Amino acid sequence: MTLEFKRLTEVDLIDIISLNNNPDVLRQMPLGSANFDLAKAKEWVQQKDAQWLQYGYGPWAFLIDQKFAGWGGLQYEEGDADLALVLHPDFWGSGKAICQEIAKHAFTSQGLESITILLPPSRTRIKGIFRLGFQPDGEVDIEGARFQRFRLYAPNEPVPSDS
Repeated sequence: MTLEFKRLTEVDLIDIISLNNNPDVLRQMPLGSANFDLAKAKEWVQQKDAQWLQYGYGPWAFLIDQKFAGWGGLQYEEGDADLALVLHPDFWGSGKAICQEIAKHAFTSQGLESITILLPPSRTRIKGIFRLGFQPDGEVDIEGARFQRFRLYAPNEPVPSDS
């Protein structure tokens, strides 16, 4: 498998529209809706890409063997760099490798102390994030949707205790 990270502005909007309207994908995205059209896609890509200038990180498009597989990366969320990962169902088995690359980038290139991942409570198959080292870190509400937050600390960062 050849994995490439590109800016969202470098991929065809039709691929992004198709992914963000996919019913299997939407079941995992409480903030998504099936009316993601060309105008919304253009604005969405601009907003996502603007995070690179504002925060020094942002989401990418993922290409696997030169095919658009999805989007994700680090997004600013309430003071945290939050790992987002939205893959086309044909590429769902690639999530672990992509997450590992994003985490490596976060801790080496970005020098971050930790990253988070937000999952809706409906997401019950989450053993994979624990295997990656994420730990439960409370809940957050975003636009009226509840999410469970998990945190991964940089390999050399001390993990805070609850005492």
